Amino acid sequence: MRGTAAATFRDCCNLKQLAVARRILFMMRSLSTFLIVSLLALLSVVSAKATDLALTNAKIYPSPTDPPIENASILLHDGRIAAVGPSASVKIPRDAQVIDCKGLAITAGFWNSHVHILLPGLLHAENLSAPQLTQQLEEMLTRWGFTTVFDIASVLSNTALIRRRIESGEVKGPRILTVGEPFWTKGGTPIYVKAFLADNHINIPDVESPAQGAERVRREIHDGADGIKIFAGSVEQNSILVMPVDEANAIVAEAHREGKPVFAHPSNQQGIEVALQSGVDILAHTTPDGGGPWGPSLVQRMKAANMALIPTLTLWHVESRNEPDDEFEKMMDEIPLPQLRAYSEAGGQILFGTDVGYTQHFDTAEEFHWMSRAGMSFQQILASLTTNPAHRFGYSKTRGRIADGMDADLTVLQSDPAQDQTAFSKVRYTVIAGKIAYASNANMH
Repeated sequence: MRGTAAATFRDCCNLKQLAVARRILFMMRSLSTFLIVSLLALLSVVSAKATDLALTNAKIYPSPTDPPIENASILLHDGRIAAVGPSASVKIPRDAQVIDCKGLAITAGFWNSHVHILLPGLLHAENLSAPQLTQQLEEMLTRWGFTTVFDIASVLSNTALIRRRIESGEVKGPRILTVGEPFWTKGGTPIYVKAFLADNHINIPDVESPAQGAERVRREIHDGADGIKIFAGSVEQNSILVMPVDEANAIVAEAHREGKPVFAHPSNQQGIEVALQSGVDILAHTTPDGGGPWGPSLVQRMKAANMALIPTLTLWHVESRNEPDDEFEKMMDEIPLPQLRAYSEAGGQILFGTDVGYTQHFDTAEEFHWMSRAGMSFQQILASLTTNPAHRFGYSKTRGRIADGMDADLTVLQSDPAQDQTAFSKVRYTVIAGKIAYASNANMH
């Protein structure tokens, strides 16, 4: 009996010890869970605070039509503008990253509405590292203040891949809209890209009928295109091949059914006519080969059609590099500058664009020089970089102006562009979604 009782007593003790051990283990697990949850909460707070960026003591241009705010600050939080105004009125969190912008000017982030994601440093993006892509995008785009770009001819699948890698945060670069592969009529591959396309094994099919063109529009939009581009006039060996109006009509109508804008490469006034008759939204170039200045009747028809114009004036210098400077200057003064001047003075919408990616002339200073020489004011040039494209492409509620709640896309300039319009090319910081995408001579603390 005593042995049995002793065994029972030992078993009870063991059960009690086991129960105590289980309670201790449960408490430890609960404590660990509490500590983990608390740590995660703390990290989320720290992370949230780490996203705060304040730009202080700058001259801020909220929009092309608003007066500048002197000695002003902007607080950015979670990809949006949280506050903007005179520095004394903007409360900056203690843990925010602060950049003193004394002597600098800030505008809404710049748009480049005519680029090409076609440089060798961007093709075959699946084989390129994040640093390689970031460096090429910086040299080409973010270095010049561009926070959003519209690519208007590239390889759609490759451009879409680069866009995804930027959106994931893996690569630093601008927000990208794209038309993917452009549309030209049968035999209309432009003479100046044939060798490039062949060397890089890029196949862009001809449009051989209105139905085939419309079907391809549907396919490209399904695959992620944000717009469509047609070659209304395609430069060939000894002529300009004009797209048949029925093909252009079918392509433009299908794009518009899908709610997408259509760009046109015009080349000459016949190309402009095709663009007008088919309802194109944006002319991708002025037309130095188009027979001279645009007359009042043509200008009014373009404006009545609500057509936007991308001048690409520096392109003509690149293309005329073998001509004497005095002959080039004479050509600019006689044709492209009067074309831009006539459309701008008529109130036509102007979008900034450089054709970079086709050219490797990255510096934007010359484009601003020509736009100013064509009579465009500081406010008009700023609008071409900000409010005009944001409105044209449907982003006016989130981009193009500096105001509370807008996307935190900003361009910080080293000097005041109202005093010297080439200052638009002298970028100190490019900020995209509240993060520094490019910094020159940064002094951050």
